[in-house]
Amino acid sequence: MAGAAGQSDHVVFNQVGLAFGHRPVFRDLNLTFPRQKISVVMGESGSGKSTLLRMIGGLQRPDSGEVAVAGESLAGLDEMGLGQVRRRLGMLFQNGALLDSMTVFENIALPLREHTDKSEAEIRQVVHERLGDVGLRDVDDLLPGELSGGMLRRAAFARSIVMAPEILLCDEPFSGLDPPNVSRIEALIVQLNQRLGLTVIVSSHHMASSLRMADQLCLMRQGAAISGTPEGLASSHDSTIADFIGEDGISHLARLQERPPQGGAS
Repeated sequence: MAGAAGQSDHVVFNQVGLAFGHRPVFRDLNLTFPRQKISVVMGESGSGKSTLLRMIGGLQRPDSGEVAVAGESLAGLDEMGLGQVRRRLGMLFQNGALLDSMTVFENIALPLREHTDKSEAEIRQVVHERLGDVGLRDVDDLLPGELSGGMLRRAAFARSIVMAPEILLCDEPFSGLDPPNVSRIEALIVQLNQRLGLTVIVSSHHMASSLRMADQLCLMRQGAAISGTPEGLASSHDSTIADFIGEDGISHLARLQERPPQGGAS
């Protein structure tokens, strides 16, 4: 069970099974996500990447097995218990999920107003700190529809971390972005991981960014997962893994290994 996992494992899937009707999604899935690391979950469409994130938040229950967050099994928890676990989590949804009728400030302040006793002055301070964390200024009074795609994604990141989570779940954070904004969001994920000490779990189909930022890469296939460092998986003799990463991915990773270390991002 999850208790056998190491203390460095922040999220644990232990023999998890799940099916939607007659379609199996996970078969005895065993997977761990290390604390304060960036893990990227990859796989073909329908392989269960988004479902996996929903299970961490208790939004989808497994048919069998156990999911544990920070050492606490989600099995059998009622909504109040799940609510306590969810306070440890920040979630970035694929579409950003900001409310169009509310300003950026009001969107980010909403969780603080609903779930804390902070004063308006304290809320304003926290919101501006989180906007600073994602590199946004002077956007308080703008509506989501007035932001560019990259700015909108940054605002969604600010809301996902406004409650100071331990774990940040990102569902396809690069979806719909042009290459410059992909690079900006990738750098932002790394900065949030390093600056705030967040455990980050990302579902993605963007190979280049995944290889650059992942401490752990998790490949979903046939209801199970293969995980390891990008370098370890790229050097695997398993033809399925090599085919998934592809020659371009392996070549890209080789170039990254040859590149001298970069200075910390500001």
